[in-house]
Amino acid sequence: MQSAEKLSQCPNFNLSEFPLLGRSNVGKSSFINGLANNKKLAKTSNTPGKTRLINFFNFSDKFIIADLPGYGYAKVSKEVQNRWQKNLEEYLLKRENIKYLVQLIDGRHEIQKNDYQMREWVSAYDLPIITVVTKTDCISSHNKVAQALSHVKKEFGGDVFPFSANNSRYNDKILEFFLENIL
Repeated sequence: MQSAEKLSQCPNFNLSEFPLLGRSNVGKSSFINGLANNKKLAKTSNTPGKTRLINFFNFSDKFIIADLPGYGYAKVSKEVQNRWQKNLEEYLLKRENIKYLVQLIDGRHEIQKNDYQMREWVSAYDLPIITVVTKTDCISSHNKVAQALSHVKKEFGGDVFPFSANNSRYNDKILEFFLENIL
């Protein structure tokens, strides 16, 4: 893993990148760990706002997943939040190796206002994006998982993938999508 605060500090991997967008505690670190089949690769926390840098994870020199600070709750000053926003916007708009943004949505809850705001921002810049519905293992039935996926698809359109940190059954389709969309 390598980290950077802003675009000018980002390492040049010459690989396709897939940055993760999502609220604090949506499961970005668990997503990385699940895809890598390594529960200790990315640090998970119950405390929102722990990720403060852009953290790059190299997947077998095939592609990079960039873990970004979560939007929403974080115990930091407005000044720090504004600096994060500026740095992340610059990274998302100017980083040439980004192939798709990956917005993670917590499948246990309704889509939140800041999820919609993020999607509007992405749409305004016409950036390529897919959606991953996380925490499907915490949803009580297969029917409710299907309902959550259908709702997200209806609201956001495009490709929508389920994900469970406790069960790798969804990982192959996500990894397949990434591998089909590399340089």
